[in-house]
Parts: sequence; structure tokens; C-alpha cells
Amino acid sequence: MYFVLLLLILWFGRLRPGKGGYPMAKTVAIVNQKGGVCKTTTCVNLAASLTALGSRVLVCDFDPQGNATSGFGVDKNCSPNIYDVLLGAAAAEKAVIHTRWADVLPSNKSLSGATVELIGVERREYRLRDSLVQLKEGYDYVFIDCPPSLELLTLDALCAADTLLVPVQCEYYALEGLSDLLYTVRLAKRSLNPTLELEGVLLTMYDGRTNLSMQVAEEVKRHFPGKVFASVIPRNVRLSEAPSHGKPVSEYDRLSRGAEAYEAAAKEFLTRNQKKK
Repeated sequence: MYFVLLLLILWFGRLRPGKGGYPMAKTVAIVNQKGGVCKTTTCVNLAASLTALGSRVLVCDFDPQGNATSGFGVDKNCSPNIYDVLLGAAAAEKAVIHTRWADVLPSNKSLSGATVELIGVERREYRLRDSLVQLKEGYDYVFIDCPPSLELLTLDALCAADTLLVPVQCEYYALEGLSDLLYTVRLAKRSLNPTLELEGVLLTMYDGRTNLSMQVAEEVKRHFPGKVFASVIPRNVRLSEAPSHGKPVSEYDRLSRGAEAYEAAAKEFLTRNQKKK
């Protein structure tokens, strides 16, 4: 599948994005093809924390598992959803679900069929970007929760994004596969989305009591100088429990270490973006 994705990038690289930009919302793809790195947890809780700080945030659940959808208490079976939007069966604004923590473009397992159904569709790698442009004026940030794999859906997200946020767990295999991800990003940047940049790397599942977590953190900082968030997300049982209640951790237990960590990460995210303006 990885090599198929590389071929798609090289093939569609002959097609350039249309002129013009997206002057309103900044689109951030939260991506790591390795599962279990708190990718969806980061998407849900960072979005909720930014909303609490006054930002207007849209979360596009682009993972067929639909965990970001249910993480906001939204029914995965709702229709229309991002699958309908991607195939042109519904306008994006009709699919948005409003919650008090963020607006959500929901997803479910039907999205997994989009890869096959988009075969032969012109500019298929820009379908998500073209769909989101209808919505960007109403938000400050759009977060895309990517699937935990390198496939066409991930390629669509890379083409739609302005920047990438990469969660990396502080465990032994933390850097495994990152080279593949970064190589894919470089190809996408060169051939499909030349303005794509790295927003940053967020360390997750951090345990300051262990040498391993500290060693991994130092290794990641060495690989991504200046790009690693100072805020780190600790191992926290409340972060694991909150999704089963359909709530961000800030709503489930606002005094938990997990809630405090994502609030700190949200403030750092805003500070970084204010400096870039």
C-alpha cells in the first residue's frame, strides 16, 4: 500500500493545485501512520481546548474508524457525513454537526470504500481540499484526523492541509515508520502541495519516571530541532476513559493531568501561530 501511495503521488504530481489560497481557516492534518500514538486523542482534545480558549474549530474526521466522531458524542451512523461529501453526494455545510466543543464533519466505516470509488475520478487527490474550501471562512482552524496508514485518504489530507501535526508516543518504537511518513510528505510537498509545512511534533504517552520516555523525547528533539512542542501529553487514565463517555477530557475531568496538558498544548499552539502572522 505504501508503494502504491508513492506511485499516486508521482502520477498526480503532474496536476497542480488551482490558483488562490485559503486566507481564512488554517488547516492542520494530524497524522501518523502508526496506530496507538494518541492521534485521535490529540485531535479531539486539542480542538476542544482551542474552542475553550475562544477559537472557532472544525474537526474533519477522515478516519473510517470514526473515533473522533464518537469522541465528541456524535453518532457515527449520522448522514450525510464526510463520505457523502467526498463523493459529491452532499454539500460540506450540510454534513457539519455542531457540538459545544467543536464542529464536526463525521465519519464512519463507509469512508473506507472511498478509495475504490474514487478510482478514475479527476483530481481525486484534491477532493477533500475542494470540499473544505466551502467551510473555511467560518473557522480559525480546521483539524483533519487522518487514518493510521499511508493511503489515498492520507494523500487527500496532505493535499488539503496547510501544516502537519505529528503525535509521537514516548516509547521504544516511536521513530519507527516516521522516515516513511516524512518521505511521503516530501513527495507530496514537491508534487502536489508545495506550501505544506510541519506544524510541529507533539510528544504523547510521556512518563517522566522512566528513562525511556526521556531518551525518546531527546531523540525526537534531535530529529526535529525547533519543531517539538514544549508541552508533553502524559500517560493518563482519564484520557483513556473520556472517549467512552463521548466527551473531551476537559469535559470529563477538567482537573486531570491530561486535560491540563492539552490546555497547555493549545496555548502553545496559539502562541506559535500568532508569532507566524
